[in-house]
Amino acid sequence: MSDMHVPSTPSLWRRITAVYAKLLEILLAACVGILVIPVTLQIVSRYTPLIPSYIWTEEMARFLFVWTIMIGAMVGIREAQHFEVDVWPELSRRSEAAVRIVARLGVLALAFVFVWAGIEFTRFAWSRTSELADLPLWLIHVAWPVAGVTWMVFAGEQILDELRILVGARR
Repeated sequence: MSDMHVPSTPSLWRRITAVYAKLLEILLAACVGILVIPVTLQIVSRYTPLIPSYIWTEEMARFLFVWTIMIGAMVGIREAQHFEVDVWPELSRRSEAAVRIVARLGVLALAFVFVWAGIEFTRFAWSRTSELADLPLWLIHVAWPVAGVTWMVFAGEQILDELRILVGARR
């Protein structure tokens, strides 16, 4: 047998996270698309007498806006675009992997805060409803722990990739 590296098929875990990432991208597009509806209703009702002023549109827009931001941040972590800034000069593959591990450990720390505080935040809102549309507030607050867990999954996967480079690279 030769020592040639044979590309392997992605593991089950990688396929699951890829499907989850694709679902997040679809949800992100849906949130942005749906967000247009209540915002448009707000604008039209505010500046024309064509339709009555709906109270629920403001809260619906706020809920969708928060979820759009959080899902966008989740996708950003998956694509290593959200919290990564390239300020280092040309580095070797191993040095670059080490720098990325440190950066992703920072993401993991922030993700832990989002999960821990987000659970408390969601508990606080569990039996409360919004003032205007009477929507359950936990639906908006749960975005924080969901984002934190998602960041942990995606950043953890990236740290493993960087560790393989750090340990396996010859340069």
